[in-house]
Amino acid sequence: MADAPLLVGYWRSSAAYRVRIAVNLKGLTPRHAAVHLRKGEQRGADHLGLNPSGLVPVWQEEGFSLAQSLAIIEYLDETWPEPPLLPAAPRDRAVAREIALTVACDIHPLGNLRVLDKLTADWGAGAPARAAWARHWIGTGFTAIEARLAHSAGRYAVGDTPSLADICLVPQVYNARRFELDLTPYPMIRAADEAARAHPAFAAAAPEAQADAE
Repeated sequence: MADAPLLVGYWRSSAAYRVRIAVNLKGLTPRHAAVHLRKGEQRGADHLGLNPSGLVPVWQEEGFSLAQSLAIIEYLDETWPEPPLLPAAPRDRAVAREIALTVACDIHPLGNLRVLDKLTADWGAGAPARAAWARHWIGTGFTAIEARLAHSAGRYAVGDTPSLADICLVPQVYNARRFELDLTPYPMIRAADEAARAHPAFAAAAPEAQADAE
């Protein structure tokens, strides 16, 4: 019998957090392995053999390896279709993707560890400047998402069922709190985040619940 799939991540990686939520919503039980980003283990030969980008997460099965959180989540949704991670209606699916991509493409890359480290290396940005940079870009993205949620939200970000939108939004709210962004201007985001974090699949995926949490 083949080994269970392996999910390689890091407890505080928001991209890995997304995949953990998706895995839990699907009821899957992969093996887990941790790569310590702060210690630079992602730049080691073993990890680069899995993902030449030197990032997490990585999903690995026998004869197959996949990086990029949204690609992994889409693969999981196509391979294990129940419960679906996108709404049934085409317009709702498009909105869920829009919210997810606003997080994954517009917000997250600018607060990624390697970007923050580059700010420090090239411009001497210390911890306060790094945090201010992250708050700026999270806030910019959250302003757009908040406006969208005014039309799409039910109990969750898009309607009354957790979707790809929540899978991406909740880890980004976690990062917002970590960088001490004032969330007062975003009541719709706060409500969707609170509802999602109460769901067992989200709770089990939380960074502090992971074996490698520090």
